[in-house]
Amino acid sequence: MFKYLNKVNIQGIFFICFIVSSITSHSQNNENDYYIRFVDSADYYIDDYPKKAQAFLDSIPQPIEEKITGRVADYYDIKALIHDERGEYAQFCQSYILAIKYAEKEKNYEVAGNASLELFANLYFAKKNAVAYTYLNKAKAYYELDNNTNGLLEVKQMYAYAEFSNRNYKKCNELIFKHLETYKAVKDDAYFYMFATYMLTLNYIELDNLNKAYTYLKEFERLKDNPTIVKYNYASFNVSMDINFAEHYLKNKKLDSVSHYLSKASELRSYMSNDLVRKYFNLKADVYKSYGKIEEAKAYLDSIAIFERKMFDNNLEASFQLNNTLIKTESERESESVKKFWNGLLAVFLFCLLSFLSIFYLIYYRKYKWKLKDSIDKMNNLSYLKSNNEKLTGKVLGLEEYILNLKKEVKGVSMIHDVPVQREKIKDLYKNLLHNSSTLIDKSENHLELVNELNVEFFNRIQSKYPQLNDSEVITCYYLFMDFKNKEIALFLNISVRALESKRYRISKKIDLNTKKTSLLEHLKETFKDTKIGSTI
Repeated sequence: MFKYLNKVNIQGIFFICFIVSSITSHSQNNENDYYIRFVDSADYYIDDYPKKAQAFLDSIPQPIEEKITGRVADYYDIKALIHDERGEYAQFCQSYILAIKYAEKEKNYEVAGNASLELFANLYFAKKNAVAYTYLNKAKAYYELDNNTNGLLEVKQMYAYAEFSNRNYKKCNELIFKHLETYKAVKDDAYFYMFATYMLTLNYIELDNLNKAYTYLKEFERLKDNPTIVKYNYASFNVSMDINFAEHYLKNKKLDSVSHYLSKASELRSYMSNDLVRKYFNLKADVYKSYGKIEEAKAYLDSIAIFERKMFDNNLEASFQLNNTLIKTESERESESVKKFWNGLLAVFLFCLLSFLSIFYLIYYRKYKWKLKDSIDKMNNLSYLKSNNEKLTGKVLGLEEYILNLKKEVKGVSMIHDVPVQREKIKDLYKNLLHNSSTLIDKSENHLELVNELNVEFFNRIQSKYPQLNDSEVITCYYLFMDFKNKEIALFLNISVRALESKRYRISKKIDLNTKKTSLLEHLKETFKDTKIGSTI
């Protein structure tokens, strides 16, 4: 009897440890999911509202490796874009290096490829050394692991960019023309063709062939409203071309044309890189000198001096920050090594202890094992069958009664003709459905069938007009038509708000809706405006 109690105690200890571990793991997973939403929000706002993106990233507490497990690479990828927008070169490089480090751990090869490509472009432009090509080769390897066709195409484009940076304009054009039609054929990402036409335009300006330059400038301008192009990228390329045209015309003493392009460039001042800001100030000073306006020219030269001093201070501060980060990283690595050493010793000790207990158990309890196991199995099986039978009987009765009441509720809602009232009733009904989803719907029923009963006429019409929409997309259209908000619809469908926005975008594409002229909601309201609300079942 004493031996049996020892065995139960050992098993109980292991069981308690398992429960504690499970609860801790569940809590950590919930916290991880919570902060990962901040990364998704930052990614959503980064193109148009970088300050909002920064605010979301700053809201993630340290250490981020524990708070956003599996998404650390995305975090640093977004951080790099923020630093790039601010002209913080040192932090920009540091963030992309960290993005690669964590992307390799998370096997996020798309982010690793993008980060390597950005580092190549910036390092090559600044130093033109072999280190830059190391990152280009890395980008190619990552994209191959990711089977990323567009990424590999961008690697090819970087070879043309390298010649462009070296001022080998003819060679650059040759490399671009080899793949120009391929770039143009990529409909899901017009960046390739935009970048190609941008380089061609600048190349022909430098080659003093303005006819060709304007030809590709027109091709570039056709992409202005392309939905696959980020506004920031288009504007930064556009202002660069304006500055280069102004520079060309200044060499040819055509001051009116210089003023025209500088005026255009001033409208896009916020999209200028540091180099373009310097060129812009110098060109303005030269124009004023040509007109004999020495004081105005001096003002712009003073602006250059102030700008250079500010950039020097920023770079100096960034260098200190980078050094501090590297020192901190090295310290963390040493601390992590010590921690791993002690964890290893603890693991060896626990392994030895468990081995000893296992041998002890085999020697002293083996003769009781099978007899005890057989008795426990019989008791457990009998108890399980009895308990399951009672639960199943009660569950079936409760389910039948619940479904009957639900059908009555659905019919009641369908008879309501007041849209706001019907919407609130539907919301309450679906909260109840989601709360009881584990026992409410069997495999023979689906989401669409239940919702369909609320408005038969709407579902018949939309499925007739747009048969290409699947059930989930039809339900989304119904909720939009009923004036539900994104958060409410996301709750009903058990998806995130961002996933819902993606779904709305796909619906618009499927029905060939021009979202620049009208939104999906406006289209649904207009198309189904004469649909009767609350049709009789």
